[in-house]
Amino acid sequence: MSREQALTKAAVLVDALPWLERFHGKIVVVKYGGNAMSSPQLQRAFAEDIVFLRYAGLKPVVVHGGGPQITEHLNRLGIASEFRGGLRVTTPEAMAVVRMVLTGQVNGDIVNLVNDHGPFAVGMSGEDAGLLTAERRPAIVDGQPVDIGQVGDIVAVDPAAVHALLDAGRIPVIATVARGVDGLSYNVNADTAAAAVAVGLGAEKLVVLTDVEGLYADWPASTQIISQIGVDDLAALLPGLSSGMVPKMEACVRAVTGGVRRAHVLDGRVPHALLLEVFTTDGIGTMVLPAKEHR
Repeated sequence: MSREQALTKAAVLVDALPWLERFHGKIVVVKYGGNAMSSPQLQRAFAEDIVFLRYAGLKPVVVHGGGPQITEHLNRLGIASEFRGGLRVTTPEAMAVVRMVLTGQVNGDIVNLVNDHGPFAVGMSGEDAGLLTAERRPAIVDGQPVDIGQVGDIVAVDPAAVHALLDAGRIPVIATVARGVDGLSYNVNADTAAAAVAVGLGAEKLVVLTDVEGLYADWPASTQIISQIGVDDLAALLPGLSSGMVPKMEACVRAVTGGVRRAHVLDGRVPHALLLEVFTTDGIGTMVLPAKEHR
């Protein structure tokens, strides 16, 4: 390494110092999925980022879904995948597959990725230790509620088990299956679950990794990204957003309204997007702020 290269690396580390000071000991909830989960290169980069946060003194928590893996397994079993109002119709037969894939396959894969760098990650689901409690939610189709089976919204969070893991220096990796108030298992949207976990833990940040650069100012007429937006302004925009962005931005609104200081939507296709957002001045993607802090 040349002297110039070494000085450049030192400058990068020094630039990160204010953020290391600010976020030391703080909880950061990261929703992981989409393209960042499908590419081996991005999988490795994600695991490196999560472990970097841990070594840097932050307390990362990973919340994940696994829609493509669920669909693939259902197809293999000859079970049709049906969506109503953007949500997966989840019969008892499909729910058994959802539970198996999320907790038995995807969760274990993420835990192993992280643990390639040290014995940090511990897998769990929202059913473990009563972490997430859900109630059945309908889909809205043509303005009318439609029953879609075992699909739930989070109504309660008990973060005690997650806090215990964080206090022990572990990295919780949470699959988005919840126990219902009726005793059944429920499939929960991962963005929604991540927001609920962030609020329940009193997290400093919620970071949602997705497959777009952030919230566009005037899509499709423009590809300009809104770098910062107040939670009230974002809530007003929700009805006009594309169906794919609504759950992500809705999660940010729920998180910030619930007391999380910052929520971010980042392009998970960018290697190390998480570190760029947390440890650089400019950051990337869209940051959602409490209304009182956004002018």
